[in-house]
Amino acid sequence: MSGVGPVEPGEGTRAREAAPLPRTARRALPARTLRRHRRPLIGVFATAAVLAGGGYLWATRPVPVPPAAPPFPSQVTRLAYLEPQAGAPESDVRRFTFGVEIQVDSGPPVTVTRISQPYAGVSVISAPRAPFRTKAGSPRKIMITLRVTDCGNVPRNAGLPFLDVTLRNTRAIQDHSFILGPRYARDLSQALQVACGNDFR
Repeated sequence: MSGVGPVEPGEGTRAREAAPLPRTARRALPARTLRRHRRPLIGVFATAAVLAGGGYLWATRPVPVPPAAPPFPSQVTRLAYLEPQAGAPESDVRRFTFGVEIQVDSGPPVTVTRISQPYAGVSVISAPRAPFRTKAGSPRKIMITLRVTDCGNVPRNAGLPFLDVTLRNTRAIQDHSFILGPRYARDLSQALQVACGNDFR
């Protein structure tokens, strides 16, 4: 024999093949492995199930809705003209006292921190004095006294007079102008005529 090739079996000989494992042996090997590692595997699967369930619950949890912000004070506050105060002293013709009712429709209490009016020649005093508070559903009567201090800076006829009121609640502080209507305009114009009648001529 010469050459460099692989050794070939001789006559009447055969390469021996490895005998396959019996069926029971093939099954027994993984079963033994599973028995040996059963507890750690159960722990791993249980941990994975808990983590997956917890992740699902966290991802699908209801998002809490934030509470609605309270309304702005000017949106829920009303001011209504009542009537002039009768029986003012004749000697004090430069004063005009009248009542208004303040009402808060809803939300937290509203505090009135300031009351003023647009005419430079007229001062304002309120009873109760600002600041004062009004709760929703509890209307409050306020007496307001306007005093003419300079007839040169008041109008002859108050066409659309208003009161400037500063309102505060837990949401905001706002300056708001309340127009009190034609009865207030008429009564104020009459009071200004009485207070400054000679100066208007």
